Amino acid sequence: MGHGNQTSVSEFLLRGLSQWPEHQHLFFGLFLSMYLVTMAGNILIFLAIVSEARLHTPMYFFLASLSFADIGLSSSTVLKMLFNLYTQHHTISYTGCLTQLYFFLSFGDMDSFLLAVMAYDRYMAICHPLHYGTAMSPRVCVVLVSVCWVITNLHALLHTLLMAKLSFCVLGEISHFFCDISPLLKVSCSDTHINELMVFVVGGPIMTVPFLCTLVSYICIVYTILRMPSSGGGRSKAFSTCSSHLSVVCTFYGLIMMMKHAILYREMTD
Repeated sequence: MGHGNQTSVSEFLLRGLSQWPEHQHLFFGLFLSMYLVTMAGNILIFLAIVSEARLHTPMYFFLASLSFADIGLSSSTVLKMLFNLYTQHHTISYTGCLTQLYFFLSFGDMDSFLLAVMAYDRYMAICHPLHYGTAMSPRVCVVLVSVCWVITNLHALLHTLLMAKLSFCVLGEISHFFCDISPLLKVSCSDTHINELMVFVVGGPIMTVPFLCTLVSYICIVYTILRMPSSGGGRSKAFSTCSSHLSVVCTFYGLIMMMKHAILYREMTD
């Protein structure tokens, strides 16, 4: 796969939590508890929506899809981290690393796309209620989710295939607790300009477009709600239909920002 000072590695060392060996059992218990709570919550939401006919509406259809994506996103990263914490071996195979990268990108992108679709659903319900039944028919909902899955999987496949063409240094130490694009590029011994270009050209819009769609949808929603008469409870009812989704959006993008800052801090201190 490489030559000279380049070589093919069989595994990578995940340094994310390996610097605190005395706290490994504490980390294991903490992350296991968080993972089980996340899985239980999402599975219960998914099963409740599937089994209850009254919840077979566009909003809950998207929520069930979001729960499924959350299950995949959590499992793609946390399961391997828990295994490494339990065994005290902070390594991941080359194939496992690329597989983890693919599913992390696919499910992570899917979360942001579904949040944008759910924001659009709330926009149609509040801003254009008379056209809601037509605009968000079952067929349209299925098409929207299918398009999101196709786009996110193609994006994940693109970066995974580009990463598979790179050679990596002998040590293969990744300054993270799972395989992500940026940490992997830093340990590559190959020319990574194409990968970095694709991160900017393709990855940039993949992250910003759903966020902007969500933002614009909520700006329109707030504007419409503020124009409603204060009497009659119309405002409070409209706010209640999108408050839970808005809290999920803030949590999702807040965690992304925290993770980016944590990675940046780790890279500066290494």
